[in-house]
Amino acid sequence: MLIDDGFSSGSQELLVQSIAVFAFLMVLLSIGTFVRYYLVSWIGERVSADIRSKVFDHLISLHPGYFEENLPTEVQSRITTDTTLLQSVIGSTVSIALRNILMFFGGVILLIVSNPKLSMVVIVSAPLVVAPVIFIGRRVRSLSRDSQDSLADVGSYVGESLRHIKIVQAFNHQLQDSIAFGNRVEIAFDIACKRIKYRSWLIVTAMSLAMVAMGVMLWIGGQDVLSGHSSPGELTAFIFYAFIVGGSVGAISEVYSELQRAAGAAERLVELLDAKSVLEVDTNPATLSGSKLLPLEFKQVSFSYPTRPDVTVIKDISFSVLPGELVALVGPSGGGKSTLFDLMLRFYDPDCGSVMLDGVELRRLSLEDVRGHVGFVSQNPVLFAGTLEENLRYGCTEASLQDMQYALDAANASEFIERLPNKLQTKVGESGQGLSGGQRQRLAIARALLTRPGLLLLDEATSALDARSEELIRQTTYNLRGTCTVLVIAHRLSTVVQADRILVLDEGNLVAEGTYSMLLKENPLFRQFAQVQFGQQAHI
Repeated sequence: MLIDDGFSSGSQELLVQSIAVFAFLMVLLSIGTFVRYYLVSWIGERVSADIRSKVFDHLISLHPGYFEENLPTEVQSRITTDTTLLQSVIGSTVSIALRNILMFFGGVILLIVSNPKLSMVVIVSAPLVVAPVIFIGRRVRSLSRDSQDSLADVGSYVGESLRHIKIVQAFNHQLQDSIAFGNRVEIAFDIACKRIKYRSWLIVTAMSLAMVAMGVMLWIGGQDVLSGHSSPGELTAFIFYAFIVGGSVGAISEVYSELQRAAGAAERLVELLDAKSVLEVDTNPATLSGSKLLPLEFKQVSFSYPTRPDVTVIKDISFSVLPGELVALVGPSGGGKSTLFDLMLRFYDPDCGSVMLDGVELRRLSLEDVRGHVGFVSQNPVLFAGTLEENLRYGCTEASLQDMQYALDAANASEFIERLPNKLQTKVGESGQGLSGGQRQRLAIARALLTRPGLLLLDEATSALDARSEELIRQTTYNLRGTCTVLVIAHRLSTVVQADRILVLDEGNLVAEGTYSMLLKENPLFRQFAQVQFGQQAHI
């Protein structure tokens, strides 16, 4: 219309009308572009946020054994980098793809309407352009997944080195770490270069084939204009539509590789979502009585860790703990003491036998019910970044100030907290950086006591305490008898002596049980163990 009527006729009015129509369409295009960009970008951010939450919610409920086979730092990288890639692709690349797909089909329709003969050239050449795009795109997708895996390895190495920076520097391992990290970076770089090369070939192939088709179309269309079968305006409009179609194909081929890259990231995220917990959950779980004096019983329990199925860590162990009893577990390292705690908390299920809490097998109880009645203090206490109060309330967010004070006093933690400028509002770094080992341990004990557990598990809970604090914790532990059932993994004489009973474990076997004086007389292993640990005091 612009060329045949506006220019050729020499009419100023037709020229103005043509330009006015063009301007109106440009305004509509601008409005549509704004709406498209905003809505699709919003969708990208929303999808990314939803996927992050969904993956995290799923992972946080998986059994701990999953993270022995899959490094937490690598999983963390998937949640961050892969979802960021998806957000970028959905919020930008998908927008470009949708726009160009729409323009492609719209352009093809206009081509057919304006010149069916020349349209056949476009239709025939389209598969020739699309075929190599799909073929090369598959390779791009594979390399994109490899690239994301290598980036996850890089992120995992960084996280581990920085988290343990004191160990790295204490052993002067900076140079070795730098070399190892550089090697990982180079591997990621090489894979990325391969992906970029294939993507470049993808774009060049699509554009070259499109230009060849365009040249053929121009030659045929030019012959029609010279022979008088079509007007210059019709050919110009057809060329304009063809450029829209060709540009759309080029843009789609360019973003196709990005979509394949996003598909690789999506596969990695789907793997996380498809991960299953090996812990079976009863659809109609039983409930505990609610008593604060929970009995515990092991019946012929045997267990091997999933990562070491050929090594039996617990071998046909049976014992019972009475309500309110204080029982100590002793024995050489690797004897299975901490593994028993893992089974009590149902981090794992035994291969054979059963663990009974309050007369109910743990498998019949919900995980929340089991862990809600069991307090746990690990040998290496874990604190989270935040304030002391947030760490203290970790297992009991609704605890009152009186409850918190009781727990702090019982764990002998009030004194050092009162000396801090901001007291409970003092911020601690990741893993409790800023506190001494003894302070972290006392706060961990207070955190466990705050939940008022029916069964309290102390895994060498006094190992980082000085003599005075240890004595106070020992007294606290002793005072807990009768208020809750207490199991203690202990190597120190003070805790062992005060126990109602002592269980001696060696290489996964329960070799003896009894009081301190009884075992000292009757069991050679315990006597040897006591003498090594306690020296002459073992004869008390």
